Amino acid sequence: MNKINIGLIGFGTVGVGVARALKEKSAQLERKAGLRLALKAVCDKEFRRKRNIKLDKKLLTRDVNKILGNPDIDVVVELMGGIHPAKEFILKAIKSGQHVVTANKALLAKDGEEIFRAAQRAKVEIFFEASVGGGIPIIKSLREGLASNDIDTILGIVNGTSNYILSAMETEGISFYDALSEAKKKGYAERNPSLDIEGTDSAHKLVILTLLGFGFPVKLEDIYVEGIMDISQNDIKYAQDFGYVIKLLAIAKRVDNEIEVRVHPTLLSKEHLLSNVRGVYNAIYVHGDIAGGTLFYGRGAGANPATSSVVSDLIDLARNLKYKSIGRTPVFVRDESIKKLRKIDEAETRYYIRFSCIDKPGVLAKISGILGKHKISIASVAQKERRKARIVPVVIMTHDAKEKNMQKALEEIDKMQVIRRRTVAIRVER
Repeated sequence: MNKINIGLIGFGTVGVGVARALKEKSAQLERKAGLRLALKAVCDKEFRRKRNIKLDKKLLTRDVNKILGNPDIDVVVELMGGIHPAKEFILKAIKSGQHVVTANKALLAKDGEEIFRAAQRAKVEIFFEASVGGGIPIIKSLREGLASNDIDTILGIVNGTSNYILSAMETEGISFYDALSEAKKKGYAERNPSLDIEGTDSAHKLVILTLLGFGFPVKLEDIYVEGIMDISQNDIKYAQDFGYVIKLLAIAKRVDNEIEVRVHPTLLSKEHLLSNVRGVYNAIYVHGDIAGGTLFYGRGAGANPATSSVVSDLIDLARNLKYKSIGRTPVFVRDESIKKLRKIDEAETRYYIRFSCIDKPGVLAKISGILGKHKISIASVAQKERRKARIVPVVIMTHDAKEKNMQKALEEIDKMQVIRRRTVAIRVER
């Protein structure tokens, strides 16, 4: 075997990047892979849009069946995105004995287990480095580099759009909506950014990280998800006063024999490794029992980072084919010691709480009383400047408290007549 033939489905930004790398770096890639990586076919629903690459027209097709099941094509690279028909295409490729490389985080988060099992039965490889962290080699690191470790914590800034918005609010002193508008103008946010700012994109990636890091499958609907839309410039400033920054974190933790998974805005100490990750950059912190803490950092979005990961997957696949080591590295190994998912109600963290109160005597005492009734102790309090409407922000930092106790307390406090706006509560990660 002196080459592998590649069929590419999806000729958008990343697809063009992959095709260009295969064409322009052919000699270097062959030297590294040990086999020639030959682009045999490119499928897309249209080719009218101008793309900054010249390919032989014989490679282009609108008929996906010229790739799927084609005995002349060894590996299918799926870069079309979405759930359907990408899932059907991948499963057909696997059934036909074709290997698969994909960047489709949403599909793997929803149906990854089914796809991985199908690949195992068919004895074909599936690689998906570009699905999390763009060009950051986190998938390979969890599957191989940290295989000797029992992982207890994964903390990830895995959405560049949200991180850019929070960074702009912090450094430029602008509102959430101004930062979002800026992100759209610079091309960092989609026209409809809901998947990013609501935390769903981060949750997709957390499903994959949890499976690989902990050997425990979780469903998307099992992850507690909270977006960044309610974060105000006041919260950014008050957090800084207490020595914190706010980040949207994807969090997976092992607590005894349970796994805890959640995505939400989080206060991080300014000394934390993740606190200085700004702009569209991603970073993933992994803590294992042998290696201790490790940090993976880099560009999480864009054509070049994703292209880097997809082509690296092709090199890995070529090496496995050359040395007849298909299936050498399993996607994940189930950890039977983890018995169940820990519900968000049982999570214990410190909290930053911002109340909007009428400025009158006794308010803080009433709030403190309700928190105390629900077993929530106060670490510090800051009452901010009075506003024109006699409504003042009161900011409280708590000691560790259970989520269910906090939610009951906030529900009771928000019913008080002196509370004028819904209370903001943000969890703190040490």
